[in-house]
Amino acid sequence: MKKIIGIVFALLAVAGLVTFMVVKAQSGYTKVLTAKVTRQDLSTIVSGTGQIKPKTYVNVGATAFGRIVQLNVKEGDQVKKGEVIARVENVQPEANVDAQKAAIASARTDVASFVAAENTARANVLHSQADLEQKTLDWQRAQQLYKDQLIAKQDYDAKKAAYDLAVATLEQTKAALAQAHAQTESARAKVVNNIATLRFNQDALNKTVSIAPFDGIVTNLPVRLGETVVVGIQNAEGSTLMTLADMSVITAEVKVDETDIVNVAIGQPAQITVDALPNRVFTGKVTLVGDQALLRSTGVATSQSTTGTEEAKDFKVIVTLDPNQPNLRELKPGFSTTAKITTAHKSNILTLPIQALVNRSPDKLDANGKPIPLAAGAKQPDPVQGVFVVKSIQGKLRAVFTPVTTGITGTTDMEVVSGLTQGQEIVTGPFTTLRTLKNGSLIKRDKTATTLAGS
Repeated sequence: MKKIIGIVFALLAVAGLVTFMVVKAQSGYTKVLTAKVTRQDLSTIVSGTGQIKPKTYVNVGATAFGRIVQLNVKEGDQVKKGEVIARVENVQPEANVDAQKAAIASARTDVASFVAAENTARANVLHSQADLEQKTLDWQRAQQLYKDQLIAKQDYDAKKAAYDLAVATLEQTKAALAQAHAQTESARAKVVNNIATLRFNQDALNKTVSIAPFDGIVTNLPVRLGETVVVGIQNAEGSTLMTLADMSVITAEVKVDETDIVNVAIGQPAQITVDALPNRVFTGKVTLVGDQALLRSTGVATSQSTTGTEEAKDFKVIVTLDPNQPNLRELKPGFSTTAKITTAHKSNILTLPIQALVNRSPDKLDANGKPIPLAAGAKQPDPVQGVFVVKSIQGKLRAVFTPVTTGITGTTDMEVVSGLTQGQEIVTGPFTTLRTLKNGSLIKRDKTATTLAGS
């Protein structure tokens, strides 16, 4: 029994010694997670949330006061351009049109009457001119005969009076012709005025009928048959009959954070997802980038805000969906949507995990991988962006800080422009370790964490 107890104590002593040696060997090492610098395709994505909207839509408002007597559509109906979609009672406008047509007919009759009177006056002028010519000849002969003392003074005076009467009669008929012509022109002007009034009355009658301005879908119908609608005046809004949307061109109007909007440009591709249609992705392109900042809490442009504020701001971005893709007809205005806009894309480039980046002073290391102390009075270099590269120095793994230049940023990775080469091993975590890791620190790969991550 004593022999067995002695063997157990011996084994425990050996195990303790081995454990002590292992702990001593690992003292001074920091366990880290590592990854390799690899090549891959990388895209920078900017996200924005908003809603589906048609590119063209219009609120069809009431253009005449009255009761709705005909409503030919319901919400969700497809309509064609020029189709009658609603009517308002039109008794008075229609009566005004009929009355004006009668007034035009009467005025045209007056014109015909005055034209006839003008023709009569013109004939009277011609008759008076002929009579004056005759009286002129008679008067001229009478003058010669009286001079030769061949006629009596009485006959001479009679010819003179007849001539003067013919002259006066001609002037009278000319005045009557001018008067008849003026009356004709006045009657014609009345016809033109009545026609203009008819156009006004006809326009008022036409406004009792609402016509679809384009092919579209009825997305909102706030009125019912029999309701009375009014026309807007000055600052008072009129009644809205319905909203028509042209769904042939569909857009996603989203808001993008102010920190990302600088990277968004017209023409960039985007993927659109809709909450109401899960597992479906629509494609499109950016067609408008707003230049007005919108307050996130109210959606009001900062230029319209009367109070200064430091709250977060967004910018409006419109993505027009590609027309030739399936399931577009299932989209409805107002659907909540998310747009993922690709602001940059590069193929087969060097990349590193974003979490590997740190800011450190680029201290120099000696041949053993230990930091070289600064000379007396020397200034500590300013921190720069870089990563810890895993290097074997004197048979030991050390984390060597290496400055890098980066490019575009993806979801989890970032482009390496300079400072690293493909296949280099870098420290990627843990985050708490990277925060305090020093240049030249002894490190050890945390295989347990790697195994857990891969499982």
